[in-house]
Amino acid sequence: MASAAYCLYCFECLASSLENREPLSLPQVEELWDQYKQQQTTTSNSTEDDAEIVDTDDVEDADIDPIPASLNRLRGLPSLSSASSSSTPSSLSATSSQAALGASSKSSSRSSFFSFGKRSNNASQRRHEDYPLFVTWDTVSSRGHKSLRGCIGTFEAQEIESGLKNYALTSAFDDTRFSPIVASELPTLSVGVTLLIDFEPCSSPSDWTLGTHGLRISFTYHSKRYGSTYLPDVAVEQGWTKEETIVSLMRKAGWSGRSSEWRKVGDLRCVRYQGKKAGLDYRDWKSWKDWTRKPGLI
Repeated sequence: MASAAYCLYCFECLASSLENREPLSLPQVEELWDQYKQQQTTTSNSTEDDAEIVDTDDVEDADIDPIPASLNRLRGLPSLSSASSSSTPSSLSATSSQAALGASSKSSSRSSFFSFGKRSNNASQRRHEDYPLFVTWDTVSSRGHKSLRGCIGTFEAQEIESGLKNYALTSAFDDTRFSPIVASELPTLSVGVTLLIDFEPCSSPSDWTLGTHGLRISFTYHSKRYGSTYLPDVAVEQGWTKEETIVSLMRKAGWSGRSSEWRKVGDLRCVRYQGKKAGLDYRDWKSWKDWTRKPGLI
């Protein structure tokens, strides 16, 4: 299914194109993402252990049994997080960690960092099924409001790495509804990757479920064939009914008739499908990307 690593790879492809450099491969991104998550998890566990020790200070005056001498000795140990916090990057929003790795975890991390070349061979052997897919770019305002910046995909099954790269760039540069994305816009962007599954013909234009199905339509108008699609989340985000979604799809395809006459078009066909979606914004990619620049990682 779609993953955060797929979204990171889309950002990597777009940024590298704007910076005129070669992007990391998808296996490299997946391996580095796994290492990043592992470090964040280790950091989180270290923080919880420190919190258990520090919390004893808050209960010294309570009416409880004296603190065992062994715990008092523990409290005299230096803080693991304070020893290394200055060298730890900000965590991704998908994690809860806010502290740094301790000295022991840094040692184990270094060994895995420098064995990346070997481990990436395992990553390259990961199996990815081919999927139809769409890549969506949005701009995110300071208040968190998203506005579409580009969305293009295909209903033909794609090899994942090449498909993500092709449509990350195509949706960024070639969506005719928008001007091409430029480098200065990167910090305002978020990306969504949707893998399409379970295509089924609809028995009628209303034979689909809002919030579950995407819809692909085709119809004949003035002796010309038209078609368009909306991904599963579009209708719900816009607050449309099924009929409003159909009319909007027909408008998107190029139909210019009256809304009340949409049923009069010739040979209206609808196909419903579902989507496995993942999303990620620029700050997440930037935090991860800065982390990958540490010596020995790549």
